[in-house]
Amino acid sequence: MKKLIVFDLDGTLAPSKSALDAEMSSLLHDLLEIIKVAVISGGAWLQFEKQVLSKLPQDERLASLSILPTCGTQFFQYQKHQNQDQWKRLYAENFTADEREKIVSSLNNAVVTAGFPAEKTWGEIIEDRGSQITYSALGQQAPLEEKVKWDSDFSKRKKIKAILDTLIPEYSVRLGGATSIDVTKPGIDKAYGINKLRDILGIPLKEMIYVGDALFPGGNDYPAKQAGVVSIPVRDSNETKRVIEAIIACLGDDQQVRSFEVD
Repeated sequence: MKKLIVFDLDGTLAPSKSALDAEMSSLLHDLLEIIKVAVISGGAWLQFEKQVLSKLPQDERLASLSILPTCGTQFFQYQKHQNQDQWKRLYAENFTADEREKIVSSLNNAVVTAGFPAEKTWGEIIEDRGSQITYSALGQQAPLEEKVKWDSDFSKRKKIKAILDTLIPEYSVRLGGATSIDVTKPGIDKAYGINKLRDILGIPLKEMIYVGDALFPGGNDYPAKQAGVVSIPVRDSNETKRVIEAIIACLGDDQQVRSFEVD
């Protein structure tokens, strides 16, 4: 019996940097009624607010939702305090100033060495998210259609990652989203977030399911699979919807069976 469903965000619950659509919001809300849910992504907290939380009904089901920004280097839980609803951050593994400087310099060098500097960009290319530094090849506000075209097979970012692995071997470098590369402290990736979910929620890894679009070696979802969690690879948010429908159907049937046995 599974007790926790963990999702990636960009490319899994919604297209890159996009909000949940109405169907996905409804499915997640239905899922929260019957099982705990967590979302882990390379995005900062602000992205979760825009893409996920603003699209979900603000009701008691949010108590079953855990949010882990920047690949699990931060953890937020929904709590009530003095009759007010709020999201409380439980931890954050932030970089020092020297660490940030070295990572940013290495990212710039790797992109030039790989030969993939973008001719046109939209917004910030390298974003400091506190506990994670993220390179977005076309900029943070790039149109989705441009991002999808730039590196659909991950080949460009795999070349950049190979260079980064030699420049900053002491850090974790993962590919995620449509054009991004995420850098975190060593040993702090989605496996770290998965283990934090285990410790904080008290749910064994064998009772979790992870759903993501980058579960291949080098992808930023891969550490979750390496941690030993049953993992379901998806190609996009439409495929994730079908996975959620199947999970709801299975859990609903299980609940009906257990209710019948109790009666």
